[in-house]
Amino acid sequence: MSETVTRASPKNAATKKDWILLAYKVLNEGGVSAIKVVPMAKRLNLTSGSFYWHFKNVRELLDEVLRYWEQELTDKVIAQAKTFGGPPEDRILLLMKKVIEEDAALPDHAVSVWANTDEKVKESYQRTIGKRFQFAAWMFEQAGFSKEEAKARGRLMVTSLMGDSSTGLKAQGDWEKVIEREHAILVRK
Repeated sequence: MSETVTRASPKNAATKKDWILLAYKVLNEGGVSAIKVVPMAKRLNLTSGSFYWHFKNVRELLDEVLRYWEQELTDKVIAQAKTFGGPPEDRILLLMKKVIEEDAALPDHAVSVWANTDEKVKESYQRTIGKRFQFAAWMFEQAGFSKEEAKARGRLMVTSLMGDSSTGLKAQGDWEKVIEREHAILVRK
């Protein structure tokens, strides 16, 4: 009979998600080359041992960053928006606010820059942005726009949210009003 050994997590260690979210911040600040274990551990007031609790190496962290970006910040947001039972125009507004509120598009610019240096990241970036464009177009079709019009409005919405996120819209006190004005323009017939 084999015996398994389990480790108890240190009380003040960062979670896996803490490391992933910090990696996004570092990625936004300095690009993929800035993601280094020791400086990141210092920012969390921990030793590098906390990192190795969750990841074998930096490549594994980067793989998780991509997975989280695609699955949590795109697929999950889309799935939640699909379940909305109200009017299609309200679904669009709800999604737009959720993207800003949850910083779902905040890493997009940094991931796009990273995609220029790594084929795997490029594939993930194209697939993920493609999902966003496709879902956005579907939402505008549901709101009564033609297929071509919906596609154009969906692209405008997605790229606008990416820009709003990367320029710090959420830090402004009136971000919801800005999103409501953008939404009004997008859904105007």
